[in-house]
Amino acid sequence: MTSPYDTISYDFILFDLDGTISDPIEGIGRSINYALEHFGYAPLDRAAQVPWIGPPLFHSFKAHTGVEDEAHIKALIAKYRERYGDVGYAENTIYPGIAEAVTALADSGVPLGLCTSKRADFAERILELFGLRQHFRFVDGGDIHIEKWEQMARLRERGLVSTRSLMIGDREFDMIAAHRNGLSAAGVLWGYGSREELSAHQPAHLLTQPAELMRFAGTSSP
Repeated sequence: MTSPYDTISYDFILFDLDGTISDPIEGIGRSINYALEHFGYAPLDRAAQVPWIGPPLFHSFKAHTGVEDEAHIKALIAKYRERYGDVGYAENTIYPGIAEAVTALADSGVPLGLCTSKRADFAERILELFGLRQHFRFVDGGDIHIEKWEQMARLRERGLVSTRSLMIGDREFDMIAAHRNGLSAAGVLWGYGSREELSAHQPAHLLTQPAELMRFAGTSSP
């Protein structure tokens, strides 16, 4: 991994959303419990909600309930989205320094995109909430049965990103998706992934604070 003082540029930078740009635990946690309690399950405390930040909801609901019936899992997701789409998305809080870093990156000329497991319309609304949507050329969201590496593969197929692009995220899913598609990866330590989780996937960069994102300002390939 490079030192915090190295400067390196990529032809495109992809950002994760939850745990990277904003802290979603309040809205996600309350919406998880809204769905679980509706179907008779016990609510989760905050510590138990943390592992839900990152992976697709289908896997999380299935693992938690132990239910194999796909229709039931989809019903849980629909109930979750009912609350999340109403108020949960607005319960996000942006990490200190992120708005300034994203704005400065965009102003420097580096093209930015968003790749999140969250549904695209929810992600759009969150970026709008924080006044950041205009800095991203596209917002790519996930859905049921879609893995992040598959999302990224489609972005590559469409020519939107390349092996000279960088994925920035806080969980192992972001690192795996990047490396599986030939992109470089940067792990951030202000989100929900631990240093051990991220380091296990050998990211090109490991960042401790949003100000370090400025090392990627510029558009020349590495």
